[in-house]
Amino acid sequence: MKSGCRLQLNAIESRIVIKIPESGLTVGKDNLNPKVDAYIAKAQPFARPILAHLRALVHKGCPGVEETIKWSRPFFEYKGAILFYVAAFKEHCAFGVWSEEMRAVSREAKAAGDGAMGELGRIARLEDLQSDKVLLEWVRQAAALVESGSYTSPIAARQRAVKPPKAAPKTTPELAAALKKNKKAAAAFEAFSPSCKREYIDWIAEAKRPETRDKRIATAMEWIAEGKQRNWKYQAR
Repeated sequence: MKSGCRLQLNAIESRIVIKIPESGLTVGKDNLNPKVDAYIAKAQPFARPILAHLRALVHKGCPGVEETIKWSRPFFEYKGAILFYVAAFKEHCAFGVWSEEMRAVSREAKAAGDGAMGELGRIARLEDLQSDKVLLEWVRQAAALVESGSYTSPIAARQRAVKPPKAAPKTTPELAAALKKNKKAAAAFEAFSPSCKREYIDWIAEAKRPETRDKRIATAMEWIAEGKQRNWKYQAR
């Protein structure tokens, strides 16, 4: 599938040129980050053409992309937003998308299925990659998301997914009546956190028989007056 992808290194000029003959693409020194050059140069021999090919495709699909090193691996950014990253390991490489939208695209394409880092799974040779056409389309889509303001970073997605805090628990009538008769327990219960209050409220509300509920209320009054939480027996001492 991939042929003629060549990585040329010149130690004197510290210059790297990436060529994909079938596309006619050449990425010159001014477009590259020396730290990424060094990363590729230090990678295992099998990994260098893979990293070079992916790097060139990203530059072809998004000419304005910028390179950086984050978390010890190369990342590609466009207008301050991360588009992709590459990584090299002892026996395979990885290529990962960053935005939530592009992760959805890769999942729909069922690009990876071996549990490895990145969206393309374990890449040990150029033939393991998706076609240039598919990868270039991913790059263009990713850049277009940034341009349109539709880009969602994983961090923003996690923050958006945070569940709102639960409403303050409502005390059952039976528990409220018992607390009203026991000032010490009422004061202690008021000082409890919402989660501690909820544990007692739920425990009493779950009682199916009136006698079970009454017994739990009596026990709760004793424990609460002593400042004990519902599951105090299981807490570390």
